[in-house]
Amino acid sequence: MKEFIAYILQFGNLNQQQLDLISKKATEKTLLKDDYFSEAGKIGQEVGFVLEGIVRVCYYNNKGEEITKYFIDENNMVVDWESFDNDICSNAYLQAITNCKMLVFSKKDWKELLEIIIPWEAIVNKIISRAMRKKIERISHLVSEDATTKYLMFLKNYPNAVNRIPLSYIASYLGITQSSLSRIRKNIR
Repeated sequence: MKEFIAYILQFGNLNQQQLDLISKKATEKTLLKDDYFSEAGKIGQEVGFVLEGIVRVCYYNNKGEEITKYFIDENNMVVDWESFDNDICSNAYLQAITNCKMLVFSKKDWKELLEIIIPWEAIVNKIISRAMRKKIERISHLVSEDATTKYLMFLKNYPNAVNRIPLSYIASYLGITQSSLSRIRKNIR
């Protein structure tokens, strides 16, 4: 829980009573490798925070190919905000690619925190805003750079994750084939 408290306090101040209430609402959850935190076609029901492990966000394109959008590693929030917040079906899968330990808040408890703790909404909005900025930065590099630069940016963005993520997922994230990724990795060693 201390990791989550440290994380949220980056975005605003809360008193001990508020932190205690947040702590009481969190439950610990384990996802085994390949389990889904949330799935396309369903409405997101939980907000998570990764304590250990890596989650990937992926979808299927119109050709039925699985595309990895991005990865979520330790000390980051896991939720499909649009689905969770607006009660609409998600178009993405949030899947554990390693065994994961997380803190989880139910939708009911999350909304209760928003109603009871006045600064909580501002903190959540800052978390969402930062996540969106990071997402836009990642996407702009993936669109505008060559494959080697994309891989180097991946290493920079996910320094502790590279050896824990299957190469097929990294290649999908970068928009290249696995054989191209192997060549790039060989050339930069």
